[in-house]
Amino acid sequence: MKRNKIFWLLAILFSLLLNTTWAAVRFEKYFVDKTMRVDFFHTGIKNKEIVSLDKVYEEPALLTHQRQLWSGNKHNLIDTLNLGKYLVKVSDVATNQLIFSRGFCSLFGEWQTTDEAEKGIYRTFHESVLFPFPKKMIQLTIAARDADNFFQDIFSTVIDPNSRFINREARRYNFQTGALFKHGDPDQKVDLAILADGYQHNEMKLFRQDIKRLLDVLFDTLPFKTRKKDFNVWYVESLSLDSGIDEPRRNNWRQTALGASYNSFDSPRYVLSFENRQIRDIASLVPYDQIYIVVNSERYGGGGIFNLYSTCYARDKGENSQWWPEYVFVHEFGHAFAGLGDEYYSSEVAYNEFYPLTVDPWEPNVAILKNGTVKWNHLIQDETPLPTPWGKAAYDSLGKALMTLDRSDSTFKEKYQQVYQQREQLFLNQQYRGKVGAFEGSGYSSEGLYRPFIDCIMFSKSLVGFCPVCSTAIEKMIDFHTR
Repeated sequence: MKRNKIFWLLAILFSLLLNTTWAAVRFEKYFVDKTMRVDFFHTGIKNKEIVSLDKVYEEPALLTHQRQLWSGNKHNLIDTLNLGKYLVKVSDVATNQLIFSRGFCSLFGEWQTTDEAEKGIYRTFHESVLFPFPKKMIQLTIAARDADNFFQDIFSTVIDPNSRFINREARRYNFQTGALFKHGDPDQKVDLAILADGYQHNEMKLFRQDIKRLLDVLFDTLPFKTRKKDFNVWYVESLSLDSGIDEPRRNNWRQTALGASYNSFDSPRYVLSFENRQIRDIASLVPYDQIYIVVNSERYGGGGIFNLYSTCYARDKGENSQWWPEYVFVHEFGHAFAGLGDEYYSSEVAYNEFYPLTVDPWEPNVAILKNGTVKWNHLIQDETPLPTPWGKAAYDSLGKALMTLDRSDSTFKEKYQQVYQQREQLFLNQQYRGKVGAFEGSGYSSEGLYRPFIDCIMFSKSLVGFCPVCSTAIEKMIDFHTR
């Protein structure tokens, strides 16, 4: 009986502590219903980075609402997911109370793993963080993960929300905006903003067709299929002067609204834009938690960076048309929305030692084996061995066969399908197919890194869907935005 009393007393005290903490971060106490955007420059090389302040903005009135707002969740102000290479923290100066935080990744963070950065060639990237507009003076801090994946502060500044130096100008673009579908108020839903790049005025009907087709596939994929009502999807018909986007290796250059380009970080199929200010200004025309840039191209390519943006080419062409744009659209959104890592290891990438094999990656679906366990151990059945056998040698042999195929060959599609079917049959014959385990080969590394499932859309170029670990991560992110 005495133990029960002690238990209930502790439970009450813990509840009071939670309620006190919750009360300390009430949205109405610290924020008004609009958005502050802080732009900064991120400069450095492989083992050195410097952050310097650019501008602070009060985001303008949204054309779709004719009022300013904060489109994020007003209840989950403190990030509890521990995702991203960087973390932005906002503290109330008067009380030193942490009132907002978010994990994110950046172009600079990826560039640090490239040959250029390793050679000591300095580069600067323009970046932004967004948070609710504070009522009183705040301290903004940006932290970066160290070699052991712990966050260390790298930049801090104090911002007065009443300062005359905050840019409050309206932005006017002659762009059509609207909602493809809207299931609720922006602060209660995941708001996905889809922006056009490389579409001229007479191609906007094509843009609408492209994004409808891509979205149909995304929301036919679990767990997005069952959580569609937790999303609002907005569009901005951002007009470009030229059709298509830059292709540096082909010496094709176009003037576009958002500056997207192939060959980013010298990786032929990597599509990114380094025009951060322009992207943020145009995206601010609609509410957004996530930005998706769809580029008017028939050439394979895309990209996705956690809490920055996703990119995807619009469609395939000719005899070799596939479901690849749809695959890219879903795959890249897994990166940008849920912080999922790439599970493949045989494709060419621009990175060097993206994941050190001595530290467990922060991504929820890529892991090292540590003391015979992985981070998703709670989902693994007792009889499943770690590491988990999966026919890796045979798979690697089929991968080499795929690499030898010529995309320009008229029989490419047929040959690709033949090898792809052999790989599917290989997976079907595996003892631990359909079970969560630790399957070696992930995160661009053939050895030392593990993925949770034999196959997943984060592993293979297919519409196989998300594995249980990836699905759980996506569900957690949807919940974080909506509950």
